[in-house]
Amino acid sequence: MSNAGGDTNPIDLNALRKKLARNNEDGSAKKNEPATLNPLALQVANQLRATSHSPNIVIGQLRLLEFVVLTVVGILINALEVPDAFGSRVTLIAICVWNGIFCSILLQAADAYQLPNLRRAFDTMPRVQGALIASFALTILLALAFLPTDDLSWKNLGLWYAGSVVFLLIERIIVGLMIRHWGRNGVMERRAVIVGGGQAAKDLIRSLEHHDNDIRICGIFDDRKSARSPEVVAGYPKLGTFAELVEFARLTKLDMLIISIPMSAEARILELIRQLWVLPVDIRIAAHANKLRFRPRSYSHIGSVPMLDVMDKPLRDWDSVAKRAFDVVFSIICIALLWPIMLGAAIAVKSTSKGPILFKQKRHGFNNETINVWKFRSMYTEMSDPTAKKAVTKNDPRVTPVGRFLRKSSIDELPQLFNVLAGDLSLVGPRPHAVHAQTGDLKYTEVVEHYFARHKVKPGVTGWAQINGWRGEIDHGDKIKNRTAHDLYYIENWSLMLDLKILILTPIRLLKSENAY
Repeated sequence: MSNAGGDTNPIDLNALRKKLARNNEDGSAKKNEPATLNPLALQVANQLRATSHSPNIVIGQLRLLEFVVLTVVGILINALEVPDAFGSRVTLIAICVWNGIFCSILLQAADAYQLPNLRRAFDTMPRVQGALIASFALTILLALAFLPTDDLSWKNLGLWYAGSVVFLLIERIIVGLMIRHWGRNGVMERRAVIVGGGQAAKDLIRSLEHHDNDIRICGIFDDRKSARSPEVVAGYPKLGTFAELVEFARLTKLDMLIISIPMSAEARILELIRQLWVLPVDIRIAAHANKLRFRPRSYSHIGSVPMLDVMDKPLRDWDSVAKRAFDVVFSIICIALLWPIMLGAAIAVKSTSKGPILFKQKRHGFNNETINVWKFRSMYTEMSDPTAKKAVTKNDPRVTPVGRFLRKSSIDELPQLFNVLAGDLSLVGPRPHAVHAQTGDLKYTEVVEHYFARHKVKPGVTGWAQINGWRGEIDHGDKIKNRTAHDLYYIENWSLMLDLKILILTPIRLLKSENAY
């Protein structure tokens, strides 16, 4: 494979990230028109629309299930003969809990939660039973140390161990069958696309196939012509160009992009990542054929194939679960506290102007999807602008007197709490903009080159940009640039504590709302 950029030095990942950050700070007048997919790519994209189960989530649930069942089995069996003394019962429960903890730790140390081992239940049963025996040895030592000798029942300990053996045997066999079934049917997998074709892609695919992993290769994308990049590589079709990959990833539920371009082609890789980083996926550079060797901590692995991490999905696995739980809990609390205000706003809107109470508008959601966002209607019905092509300005005649107050105080946004419960929005995130929103004669995508990178997470009712003063009218290109910069900062630095901070500061910062009309 030739070096398209003429570079001969090996790529420096830290330098690449810095260059990418500098490039993304600059605006661009380029239009981001979506590419048209060919029929084959469109067919594959439609087949992959369904969401798959994350292997890490499934494995986490399995850990929790085994811990709970092993603990409960111990409590139920030993409670039959333990004296009624309160202290003994509390100690017994504590020992049963510690047994569950010991077993979980030892199973992890024995690699019994690795996906390939979960598939082969019978092959890995010795290490599972070894971990169980070791955990019971530690548990017996605890029991001898903290329970009176008269309270120990060796018969019950034997029944406890036997029950645990039977449970793990049956459960692991069932889990192995389920994981193999889910793998065959595409229910539990990580979906990946190979970026770059030719011999390098063929070598990468063969390496991935040689090792047992949860990766499903969905196809290959390459800009080069058939002479240098065949239409089929190692049995996988070339589905389109790099520009078409962005549109393909928005239509599917991809997890990872694996770049098979040699790392010496720094300029080509940099330009490629500048196109792809707007997507909410992991971006990896395959390092299996790289002659350079970095420290082991520099690599992640798919099976045994080394990868260099360039970009990570902002919210993955348990982070997304935690954020969703945060959204549901706090949106219910907000609705419970604010329903009198929402009721009063609804009455005021209905009684002061003709038309519906709520206003529905199409906006950009996660991964550039179109969602319907609800607001209290703040304009006269006959003057409403669902497309938001013309921004609301100070003393805008389209806005009703009640609507002016609702917009100034952001009460008009409160119905979006129900969008949060429905899963379209998050409580905290980049504010969703109308699909056709623009500043002056330019769409936001024409002002900020990588505007769509703010859609790598769900949009929010409030956000980092809003509490830092970037809310309200966008009448100049610098405003959307600054808002996007704050949104990208939030995405790169997300944590539940940051979400809580933004949520707490939102009503305080609303008191300073000079730009909201």
